[in-house]
Amino acid sequence: MAGIKALISLSFGGAIGLMFLMLGCALPVYDKYWPLFLLFFYILSPIPYCISRRVVDDTDSASNACKELAIFLTTGIVISAFGLPIVFARAAVIAWGACALVLTGNVVIFSTILGFFIVFGSNDDFSWQQW
Repeated sequence: MAGIKALISLSFGGAIGLMFLMLGCALPVYDKYWPLFLLFFYILSPIPYCISRRVVDDTDSASNACKELAIFLTTGIVISAFGLPIVFARAAVIAWGACALVLTGNVVIFSTILGFFIVFGSNDDFSWQQW
C-alpha cells in the first residue's frame, strides 16, 4: 500500500510541475510557448540512468565508468533544462515572470523524477523495472 501512496504523490508532483510550466507559457501576460521545449529535457533526463542500470551489474561496490557517465549526462541535461529559460529571458524571448514560473516547474518536475528513482529504485517487489 505504501507503493500506491508514493505513486499517487509522485503523479501529483508531476501535475503540479507541469501546471507551473503551462502557466509560464499560457498566461495572457506572457503568451509565449517557447518554454515547452523543456518537455524534451523532462523526457531525456532519466534515460541515461535507466540504460546504465540495465547494463551495469550492481554487485560491484566500486563505482564504474558506465554509471558515472550516465550521471554526468543526466546532470548535463538537468542543468540545460534550468539554463534554457534563463537564456530565453535574457534574450527577451520570454518575460522574467514566465522564467520564474518555468524554473519553479523545473524544480518540482526534477524533484518528482528524483523521488521516482528513490522510491522505485530498489530491487524489491514493487520496482519500476517490472513495468
